[in-house]
Amino acid sequence: MSARVLSGKELAASIRSEATARAAELAAAGTPAKLAVVVATADESSAWYVRSIARAAEKSGIMCEIVDLGAEAEPALIRDRLASLSADDTVHGIILQTPLPQGARLEDLAGAIAFEKDVDGANPLSLGRLAAGLPAFAPATAEAVVAILDHHGIDLAGRHVAVVGRSTVVGKPAAHLLLDRNATVTICHSRTRDLAAITSTADVVVAAVGRAGLITAEHVRPGAVVVDVGTNPTEDGGLVGDVDAVAVADSAGALTPVPGGVGPVTTALLLRHTVHALRSSAGGGLGAVREAES
Repeated sequence: MSARVLSGKELAASIRSEATARAAELAAAGTPAKLAVVVATADESSAWYVRSIARAAEKSGIMCEIVDLGAEAEPALIRDRLASLSADDTVHGIILQTPLPQGARLEDLAGAIAFEKDVDGANPLSLGRLAAGLPAFAPATAEAVVAILDHHGIDLAGRHVAVVGRSTVVGKPAAHLLLDRNATVTICHSRTRDLAAITSTADVVVAAVGRAGLITAEHVRPGAVVVDVGTNPTEDGGLVGDVDAVAVADSAGALTPVPGGVGPVTTALLLRHTVHALRSSAGGGLGAVREAES
């Protein structure tokens, strides 16, 4: 068996096209959309991701400010900058990039991001509303997991999905979004005993732990769908996922590639969220904007 490739490029292009059109309308009305990305890390995979966001934003007519505070930034400085961006009427979307410096925790700092501008769903208020089924921006990577499955026509209702990873950035919010699609979800993590025994029973495996090659053929039952969220830098400057793609391709029914799978969809969704944030601030709130566009 050779796994079907679940590319995210076509979906990402469609989302970017929509965001570009909306951004142009807003700019013509006198309010250009602006995204701010706060960075306090020297991590190379994060740098690659931030560069991809900036390039995509520029192509879509969305201003993108990279606020580099340095890898040694104190939590108080990060919090103050997030608060000032939240109060800035010219900024419509804010992202706090991870990882953070030692002593700084995302869950402690993300509350300084205004809920209305929290386009990557990091604020605990956003996560709580997501869990409650209320309008909120979901973390873009978690949303991308579901979006790419939808795009390729993979029905989630009644299916068993094993999510490997329990972060508030991907694992937990992805589980909530999958539950909303009537999937039966199992969350696995570093303390899970005999990971392969669980994932090999799943119809869909979502790998989101940040460990290159963790998921191998023994973790995947024949015909299963595998979504690889990992973006692990290699010594030659490339990227590999959390899935051993060569080994898994012989048994899986479908597999997202790295790069070219979840990543471009995540970036595109951040642009869509930024435009939505600006439109919702102009009238009606987030729920009204999404209802009008559905």
